Amino acid sequence: MQRDMCHIPPQSLLCVLVALALSGCNVAQKVTQVQSTASRQEGEDVTLECSYKTSYGAYYLFWYKQLLSGEMVFLFRQFSFDSQNQRSGRYSVVFQKSLKSISLVISASRPEDSGKYFCAVSDLTQCFK
Repeated sequence: MQRDMCHIPPQSLLCVLVALALSGCNVAQKVTQVQSTASRQEGEDVTLECSYKTSYGAYYLFWYKQLLSGEMVFLFRQFSFDSQNQRSGRYSVVFQKSLKSISLVISASRPEDSGKYFCAVSDLTQCFK
């Protein structure tokens, strides 16, 4: 049962946290965001930076957007051993494992991009014991 909980595709931050709590997975020690919101003119690029600390070799990094309604929307999941930067529409991530950094880039920002953005990191090594 624990193994299946770790393979549920995350649909929200709550889903990830519940899955981690029920499975016995550890959440890494620290995540630091420089900012969770950004004010820019429409059409400008926005970069949100996130740095993290973890003592684990294998982990996942996540980016979420919180809508004005409070709903959490999953944007990206990055595995620590995957060096490929991801893109989805105007959203992309720049992952720099050596710097323990993952930035979210929103190209040509639009009013619907308004909201708070959160990064999270989780250690999933205990799921496979």
